[in-house]
Amino acid sequence: MHVSLALFYRGGDDGVDPAGVIRRALSEALVHYYPLAGRLREVEGQKLVVDCTGEGVLFVEADADVRLAELEKVGLRPPFPCWDQLLFDVEGSSGVLNCPLLLIQVTRLLCGSFVFALRFNHTICDGIGIAQFMNAIAELARGLPSTTVAPVWSRELLEARNPPTPSLPHHESGVVLSQPPPADDMVMRSFTFRASDLAAVKKSLPRHLHGTATSFEALAAFLWRARTAALELPPGGTASLVIVTNFRSTAEMSLPTGYYGNAVVPLTVLVDPAALRGGSLGDAAALVRRAKATLTTEYVRSNVDELVLLGRRYLLPANMFALSDARRLGFDRVDFGWGEPVYAGPTDTVFGVSFFVAVKDPDGEDAVAVPVVLPRLAMDRFATEVEKLLNHVKPQLS
Repeated sequence: MHVSLALFYRGGDDGVDPAGVIRRALSEALVHYYPLAGRLREVEGQKLVVDCTGEGVLFVEADADVRLAELEKVGLRPPFPCWDQLLFDVEGSSGVLNCPLLLIQVTRLLCGSFVFALRFNHTICDGIGIAQFMNAIAELARGLPSTTVAPVWSRELLEARNPPTPSLPHHESGVVLSQPPPADDMVMRSFTFRASDLAAVKKSLPRHLHGTATSFEALAAFLWRARTAALELPPGGTASLVIVTNFRSTAEMSLPTGYYGNAVVPLTVLVDPAALRGGSLGDAAALVRRAKATLTTEYVRSNVDELVLLGRRYLLPANMFALSDARRLGFDRVDFGWGEPVYAGPTDTVFGVSFFVAVKDPDGEDAVAVPVVLPRLAMDRFATEVEKLLNHVKPQLS
């Protein structure tokens, strides 16, 4: 699975070519992150390994006949117009096996600004891991003699137990598969929630959650209910929410600083769609909080064991909603010498997967953008549900 990221930078007339600076720094960073210059191979038992061939990554330079102000006017939110030109899909680069693990493109804009676009193989690292690598490139681009965080491979720390012994239920593994809607009927739209929207949603929760519910818990519950209603999931089935959760802070996992592999697990909650829609926002937020509380060292170990027993599976049924919080992964801190990006985060998504991205609202205040993919008619219903729910909670601020 490949994930694409975009970082938009406001440049000037300093005469320095950002593509040249970044290309040089990328070469230096790959000396330390050398596995990223290799290729993914499959060995016995469908096990994936990195062959450190030193074949390198793909780097593309381009010029675009557009100014950053024009892109900002359209809105720096997924889906981005002309994205296929900001990250050219080099032939033979989008496979999982025997293909480059990274594709990077630097596009110079007319005004001196530029776009840094990157596509990476998610098998190799997660969001925090790729952000660490991007920040390493940025530090070297700014002239630092070395990176502040030394990369650590140490994938053996997350090997399954022998024999694998899952000890806890992992609901995402046993979810009932339902046929997803036709791909040609899908549309993507980003929904932006201002600070006032988040405050209203949180204030509408029961009193015991007012001061303790996080913005993620409140907004995840809000979106989960709206999506379930928009898809008109039938009663008696399941509306599953999967929270993709980082476990680096789980002390007993002993992951060292600088580890840039995948360190996330899915935390899943299942509920009858009728109960989710008929219950309150507070009920849904409580379910989100309860799912987050299941993250323990044993849960992670059990999940790794479960994955080994099941083999590679890609589960994304129509009734599953996976959420990831990309606001604090480190993309917004990537400074190649031109300051922090005006947008930094994922560029697209698929049906059933959404993420939270830190953005600015029209007044320059902090906000959250959430890209959503739904069938066309369901998207209309989803937008109506979001508007209806916001109109319901907004009076709670007064």
